[in-house]
Amino acid sequence: MIKILGEKNSILNKFIYELRSVEIQNDRMRFRRNLERIGEIFAYELSQELNYVPSHVQTPLGTINIPLPADRIVVSSILRAGLPMHQGLLNYFDDADNAFISAYRKYSKDGTFNIQFEHLSCPNIKGKVLIIADPMLATGSSMILAYKALLEKGKPKHTHIVSIVASKEGVEFTRKNLPSKDVTIWLGAVDDELTVKSYIVPGLGDAGDLAYGDKE
Repeated sequence: MIKILGEKNSILNKFIYELRSVEIQNDRMRFRRNLERIGEIFAYELSQELNYVPSHVQTPLGTINIPLPADRIVVSSILRAGLPMHQGLLNYFDDADNAFISAYRKYSKDGTFNIQFEHLSCPNIKGKVLIIADPMLATGSSMILAYKALLEKGKPKHTHIVSIVASKEGVEFTRKNLPSKDVTIWLGAVDDELTVKSYIVPGLGDAGDLAYGDKE
């Protein structure tokens, strides 16, 4: 299942606008904060898909039943661009376990690249709800690599993939390489094109560099 939140009018589109704007995005603090705020929006929307159980709470004047989430959650992100989104998700799922994946594009002299996987820090995810956050879903290759690496820590009950801007090609590749009944893909916006170097057009640029500075 694919859910594109930016297709409906909401405050989410203002934050995506600011992420894309060349006049605003160079303010690194604001860029990171917008990634975090979008993570919070995704967390709220995603929370409606969880399982809930009745729970009684004692107030100063009586008791009332309030349904509470029953699922155990693991929030995971692909370093480094995924960190602000991770924090946004964690602001709402504050009792979740956490996982971190180190993966990056390793370019060859001819301009082609492979996704290089280096490290995974993750609890057991068997039977839990897994959330994988990465701001950009370009080719989809790093997302599939991350998903397969996480499966080594157990089979989750359900997986939610969260990205802010995706390419049509990346969405299709991801959809084809994941079990449809076990995975939901949440997106802010879907752009039409990828450059020859697999950057999304119009996209927003390199989210990691915009959040934390250029790398060599």
